[in-house]
Amino acid sequence: EFGHSQVDFTVVGSGPNGANPHHEASDRVIERGDMVVLDFGGLKHGYGSDTTRTVHVGEPTAEEREVHDVVRAAQTAACDAVRPGITCQDVDRAARRVITDAGYGDYFIHRTGHGIGVTTHEPPYMIEGEEQELVPGMCFSVEPGIYLPGRFGVRIEDIVTVTEDGGRRLNATARDMAIVD
Repeated sequence: EFGHSQVDFTVVGSGPNGANPHHEASDRVIERGDMVVLDFGGLKHGYGSDTTRTVHVGEPTAEEREVHDVVRAAQTAACDAVRPGITCQDVDRAARRVITDAGYGDYFIHRTGHGIGVTTHEPPYMIEGEEQELVPGMCFSVEPGIYLPGRFGVRIEDIVTVTEDGGRRLNATARDMAIVD
C-alpha cells in the first residue's frame, strides 16, 4: 500500500527454483502447477520491511498443500512463542520442532529469522546458538520454510515486534495458500 523508498531485493522462485531460499533471477517461465515463493524487502522512511508468501498456479497437489500447512503451522508456533525473556534460539526451536515432527526437518535449511530495523537483514538471528534474550521493541522476521530439492519450496514470513507481554505480527497479508490462474 505504501511502497518503498528503496527496494533491497525481490525474489521470485517458481517450481524447482523455489527450493533455493535465495534464488536469483533466471529465464524460467512460471508454469501451471508451480509453487511460487515471493519475497520482497526494502526501506521506507529509513526502516526495513520484509515479507514472503508462497502461492500456487492452478490446483495444488495434496503434498503441496501439506507442506504449505506445515510451514504455516511452524510460522504460527514461532510467532506464538515470542515474548520478553525467551532467547532468539527459542523462536527457531519452536518453528523447527513443527517442521521436524512433520518429517521435513532435513528440508528446513536456513535460520528462522533475522533482526530488522534500519536495514532489512541485521542481528540478532533466530537460530540455534543465539542466546540473546528478546526485549520489548525488538523487531525481527519469522520465516520458516521447507525446500524440496529439484521440486518446490514454501516459505511464509512476517515481521514480528516484541511487546510487553508477547509478540505482534506487523504484516497483515493472508498466510493461507493463494491459488492463482
